[in-house]
Amino acid sequence: MSGPIVITGASSGIGEACALAFAREGRSLVLGARRSERLNAVAKACMKAGAPEALALSLDVKSLASITAFARVANALNPSVLINNAGLAKGRDPVAQLQDHDITEMIDVNVTGFLRVARAFLPGMIERKGGHIVNLGSLAGREIYEGGAVYCATKYAVRAISQTLRLELSGTGIRVTEIAPGLVETEFSIVRTGDIEKAKLPYQGIDPLTAVDIADCVTWAVNRPAHINIGEIVLTPVAQASVSKVSRRPV
Repeated sequence: MSGPIVITGASSGIGEACALAFAREGRSLVLGARRSERLNAVAKACMKAGAPEALALSLDVKSLASITAFARVANALNPSVLINNAGLAKGRDPVAQLQDHDITEMIDVNVTGFLRVARAFLPGMIERKGGHIVNLGSLAGREIYEGGAVYCATKYAVRAISQTLRLELSGTGIRVTEIAPGLVETEFSIVRTGDIEKAKLPYQGIDPLTAVDIADCVTWAVNRPAHINIGEIVLTPVAQASVSKVSRRPV
């Protein structure tokens, strides 16, 4: 597949790491995110790393108009891969105390926006009889924890959507992969807690996964021969046995 790789949520974390990994392979990129200044910096870094082209486009997955405008430009380039990465977690409140804005934002980004992005790129891939959609899920899409009702529900949805796509796209030549990591240390936790010190707590006493680790899985899945589909990759730090059981070193 020679078309560019489209990556949402590409201004930092896993999205940025995926962009740089594919750039080093000499792949062209279409990058989307809300933070234009940071996204432009990532695009420049990708060009230096070896990408023939790295197009940075504004994208807010909470906005249908933004998704439509982003996809119109990206689809004109006949992309071969979509890394459907944009997502977030907000808060750790129990259901009885959930903040309404946390509920709506997680659902708007992780489910509605995620679906709309996939929908925007599927017709072109179906017409071209090929492509690869890589969805960023989570271990939280397989196990639940207290304070994670909404986030876990959204990641269970990502898993269900990925499995549905594999059924619906059977015979089209389009591959669908879900990447489901456990504890990954990125700025994701800072967004969730709004506090840098609190954001460090889940990773204390362990060697967590990094964004580069996830990008390594993504590139490996995408680079399999065309007749192979990697349906799911679930990965955790060695210290993490489940979402609720983590063996930590004394700190």
